[in-house]
Amino acid sequence: MVTGMDVEARRAVVVALLGLAGSGAYQDRADAGRALASFAEMPESAQPLRRLLLDADDTFVTLVTADALLRRKDPAGLALVAGALADADDNCADWIFTAVQDVYMIYASERDAAVRMCDALLEDPDPGIRQGAARLSGTLAAINPALYPVDSSGD
Repeated sequence: MVTGMDVEARRAVVVALLGLAGSGAYQDRADAGRALASFAEMPESAQPLRRLLLDADDTFVTLVTADALLRRKDPAGLALVAGALADADDNCADWIFTAVQDVYMIYASERDAAVRMCDALLEDPDPGIRQGAARLSGTLAAINPALYPVDSSGD
């Protein structure tokens, strides 16, 4: 159990965001995706986030939700993106990969950490997460970040 957090308050926020996630307005769904990403570790947010990642009506919702989940830079966010990627059509997958590029194109250390997390997800019991993690790992490996760590060896 998480200490120092008001679990009931967090659940109340997620419930409110679930209503927004079901809105007919793409702006509401995009806002819900951004905000729900903060609660990705909560089981009740997983399916709504997946629906937002695979939004059939507007790829802007896909892009901002994927971006927010990837910016967590943790296994919870990557697992949700990987799981959705396994079922994404080509259009949604393109926008998810755009978010991957946007999030991981600056720092090589962040890209490398994401590859390691994806490699760990290859052992996940969910075959969709394993499949999506393999695709994510390949995409991440192909990114040539702008900044690499300074070589401190003096060479």
